[in-house]
Amino acid sequence: MRSTELGKYVAMDCEMVGVGPNPDHESALARVSIVNFNGEQIYDSFVRPKEMVTDWRTHVSGVAAKHMVEARTLEQVQKDVADILDQRVLIGHAVRNDLDALLLSHPKRDIRDTSKHPPYRKVAGGSAPRLKILAEEFLGLKIQVGEHSSVEDAKATMLLYRRDKEAFEREHAKRWPVRVESKEKGEDQQKKKKKKKKTRKR
Repeated sequence: MRSTELGKYVAMDCEMVGVGPNPDHESALARVSIVNFNGEQIYDSFVRPKEMVTDWRTHVSGVAAKHMVEARTLEQVQKDVADILDQRVLIGHAVRNDLDALLLSHPKRDIRDTSKHPPYRKVAGGSAPRLKILAEEFLGLKIQVGEHSSVEDAKATMLLYRRDKEAFEREHAKRWPVRVESKEKGEDQQKKKKKKKKTRKR
């Protein structure tokens, strides 16, 4: 049983380790953290990579071999995360990378990505800004000092979204306009069809 309430919005962040003969370019998922709208941790798990880990990247990822003792399988974490994300709005920073690492998909309509938010991109001259820069610039927070923590990063991402929630939703509405009317029309048409069928029986 989860004591912390999930709610409609969740923020997710992942940590990766280097695998295979070219660990600088090949990565595998090693940790997944999810927080709710209030920044409370609702999920945090180390993940056991299927490939041979050739660089733990501990100085960046914060993940070490000792953490694999308590790690879950990728399949278990996939299932856990899919259950949490179902019917919820996912906030993340370059979140497509995290979803790809999990081999999961999520409806674009239900994603808010802090790396794509236009006002944040201005800070990086139009390209994708680093989360560390955004946290310092907009929140006055110093994160990723030394080893990264996916819990800390997920919390920072949610704080950024909460800070500019209205602007995020305005941008989102431009791309994904609400189609409430068409749904109502569809229901009306179905009702009319049912009435027609009834009259034919007489």
